[in-house]
Amino acid sequence: MASNTQPSLKMQQQLMKSDRRMFSASDDNAMMKQIQATHSPDGREVDVKPILGIIEDILGRALPSIGGVLQDDNIRQADFIGILEALAYLINKISCELSCKCSGGGDAHSTTMVLFNTLSSYSWDAKVVIALAAFAVNSGEFWLVAQLWATNPLAKSVAFLKQLPDISQHSSTLSSQFGALNTLIKAIIDVTKCIIEFNELPSQYISPDSPPMSTATAHIPIAAYWTVRSIVACASQIAGLIGLRIEYTASATEAWELSSLAHKVNNIHEHLKKQLALCNQHIDEKIHLEHYFILVRLFESPQSDNMKTLRALMHPKEDLHSGATKTKVNIEVLKRKYVLLFISDLDISHEEIVILSHYYDSSRRTEFQYEVVWLPILDRLTPWQEKFKTLQSMMPWYTVLDPSITEPAVVKYIKEVWHFAKKSILVSLDPQGRVVSQNALYMLWIWGNLAFPFTSEKEESLWESQTWTPELIVGDIDPAVLDSITKGMIVCLYGGEDIEWIRKFTTKAQEVAKTAKITLEIFYLGKSKSKEKVRKNNEIIQKEQLSRFWPEPTFIWFFWTRLESMLYSKLQHGKTVENDHIMPEVMTMLSFDGSDQGWALVYGPPGAMARAKGEIALTGLQQFDQWKEEAEQNQFVPALKKRLEDLHLPQHCNRLILPGINGGIPETVVCAECARPMEKFFMYRCCTDD
Repeated sequence: MASNTQPSLKMQQQLMKSDRRMFSASDDNAMMKQIQATHSPDGREVDVKPILGIIEDILGRALPSIGGVLQDDNIRQADFIGILEALAYLINKISCELSCKCSGGGDAHSTTMVLFNTLSSYSWDAKVVIALAAFAVNSGEFWLVAQLWATNPLAKSVAFLKQLPDISQHSSTLSSQFGALNTLIKAIIDVTKCIIEFNELPSQYISPDSPPMSTATAHIPIAAYWTVRSIVACASQIAGLIGLRIEYTASATEAWELSSLAHKVNNIHEHLKKQLALCNQHIDEKIHLEHYFILVRLFESPQSDNMKTLRALMHPKEDLHSGATKTKVNIEVLKRKYVLLFISDLDISHEEIVILSHYYDSSRRTEFQYEVVWLPILDRLTPWQEKFKTLQSMMPWYTVLDPSITEPAVVKYIKEVWHFAKKSILVSLDPQGRVVSQNALYMLWIWGNLAFPFTSEKEESLWESQTWTPELIVGDIDPAVLDSITKGMIVCLYGGEDIEWIRKFTTKAQEVAKTAKITLEIFYLGKSKSKEKVRKNNEIIQKEQLSRFWPEPTFIWFFWTRLESMLYSKLQHGKTVENDHIMPEVMTMLSFDGSDQGWALVYGPPGAMARAKGEIALTGLQQFDQWKEEAEQNQFVPALKKRLEDLHLPQHCNRLILPGINGGIPETVVCAECARPMEKFFMYRCCTDD
């Protein structure tokens, strides 16, 4: 009688050699031809999933470690009875084949091939499930008797006639064999489910000859073979228990063979899972591409209202979160309205939300009626829920409830057609859902609600009547600046982060104003990307009374963002330094901000303006005695402008830092001072001073 201990080293070596022979690639190739020769499907379709559910229920109740117990017997009978009636005879026939051939110790391969011949008319998934159902019947009957014999007289009599061993008393003796049996059955069910999933893949999105599917199809027959072969092995183990009773001692060799099969089937499962993942990826790409082209056609076709386009961009049944009422509302609230889609990631600045909220709230009190919907584009690899909720709570407009359900095709469309990258965009839709501007954010930053309805045509018309004035430069950021100009004062806007230069410049400017007998208002506008340094400078400026300043960081952010928006808006309309009178001024101001030096812009009636970088501006004021007479004759600002131009040297170094332009960076940017093409560099910046 064989021992229940682990096999000896010699036995292990023999089994390993046998295993290599049994599982070699050449054997698989030979078996593939035999298996394919038995495969002659007649087109009949079998709904195998309900049958598999019953199989898992049987095995789960017999062997709890297998799992899969059905809860509602009534539903099972009602749903499956028709399917099972059609297959009952076949399942019984194969059950008998397993009982007879496995009880007699027949060759496993021959038995497997007999089953494949019997199942020749069925698809691969049906073959495996029907064979597994036949095994479940035999196994279920065995375990039913084995579990009930001690308490049920009928079961006891059947067990006596079959000479079944007392499983409960000899569980330790049989544990290694049953453990290997359970492992193999789990592997069989895993592969069976995988084969079924392949059969359920939608043919409209993946054809049999497409690479991921064709590769899988080539492996499914051999996977089916080893699954059925393993079913035969399990049936042999169950049959081997009959008639042995207490004298039976589990064979370590048999447990080893079951484990070897489980290893083989698990490897097959892992391979099929990878192929299934590739197939699903292929299908997802096809579906996303189909959705993408639906979006393209939808936006190109005239619509009676904006509901189709909005529902295509958001989830069809998506409700919205109202920032005004903090409640859920139906997407129908946007019907036939002008809608601005605020598209961003989750790295939105506080200032951006504050300014957009200002204009949105203002529109509620005017004839400029539009709605805003925040549609964030997520990085799903990082946690987003908490940050999304925080930002959502700050917004008075509508937002989507769950940005994670935004379709990949929508994200693709937003990135490829609307050119969203990192910077926020504001896509303007008219009441029919047509895109009238792919980014109205520039218009809103420059002109506010005067740009309504935020069309490209409106943008062009606003530029046609625009000149380089303080009203354009400062806008409605600080009414004090425009008020000072209206009163006939000379206004100096200056910036930078070098506090020593600031002290020198403001002190000298006040001295010159006193000497020239002019009223000069000086405003410090800081630097766009140095929030902390600007805050410290503001404290010093206030303490030493050097000039006026903008204490609110939002004002400084908005000033520089407006200038950037002017540049981007002009570039969108094909404007350059050579063909537009505002472009040189905008680029000069932005180059000032990109410089390490300070800068100054002086404006005075009747519309004269002078500007220069820090050292030239300071030198010009220090040389006031040299141009004092000209200032008296030709007014202060024109004289200052001439002096600064005289001080300007041909040698200069201007830097223009563009923080990213959605839709592409211009190939050529010329210097605003000398009109020569500027060199282009890439800069990667991490600034914790913001």
